[in-house]
Amino acid sequence: MDEQNFISKVFLFLFLCNVYLYCATTEVCSNSILPGSKGNPGEVGAEGEEGRMGKTSPPGQRGLTGEYGEKGQMGRIGKMGPSGTTGDKGQGGIDGLPGFKGKPGTTCDCGRYRKVVGQMDINISKLKNAVKFLKNVVLGIRETENMFYLLVTEARRYQESLLNCKLRGGSLAMPRTTETNTLLADYIRKADLTHVFIGLQVGVTEVGYTFVDGNPFLNTTVWSLQSPHNGKGDCVQLRSTGAWSQVDCGATQYYICEFVKNKSTSAT
Repeated sequence: MDEQNFISKVFLFLFLCNVYLYCATTEVCSNSILPGSKGNPGEVGAEGEEGRMGKTSPPGQRGLTGEYGEKGQMGRIGKMGPSGTTGDKGQGGIDGLPGFKGKPGTTCDCGRYRKVVGQMDINISKLKNAVKFLKNVVLGIRETENMFYLLVTEARRYQESLLNCKLRGGSLAMPRTTETNTLLADYIRKADLTHVFIGLQVGVTEVGYTFVDGNPFLNTTVWSLQSPHNGKGDCVQLRSTGAWSQVDCGATQYYICEFVKNKSTSAT
């Protein structure tokens, strides 16, 4: 019995010695962690944000000029413009040669003189019609019993238009009656215009308006005018509708001049 215990102790001692030697040589019992085997590749990650814009590169070379396109159709003819202003009077011509002396008349040739007088009346009537056509159609002049009116299609400021009318021998138009105002409004409308200067300004005092000849004009309600000093300017314009309105004197626009008829023009 004692022998068996001894053998078992010897066997246990040898076993423990072997275990100690194995741990000392292979370091199985050490605390270090050995790396594991390589794992499987992971999934592809999400797409990242867009990077910053790079510097602008220099411009490229200019391309070749393209071919000309086909010629388009002719556009519509525009509206005829307003008639021009009256030109300067030409120089007088050279006097003609004197005619031959006529045959002596007789005291009883009354029929012949009646014929001559009748022909003169016909010629005078034709001349009047020609002058009327020249004034109304060619020159575009409007007239009343005592006045001629000319629409000047040269855009000017108020003071310049006032001076220009004086240089022409007249003044800025001053329509004082409804009939004259209607005539000038129709004049403006047929010239395809909307408004022109007339000879009226805001008065020095708060009373009303004043014509360029110095006469006051107080009845503003008849002409659709505002109270003085309440408009856009101190000058007055006539519209194609016949209404008047205040306007800045520094604005440039067309204007109407008026000329007083004398005895010779009235007869014509």
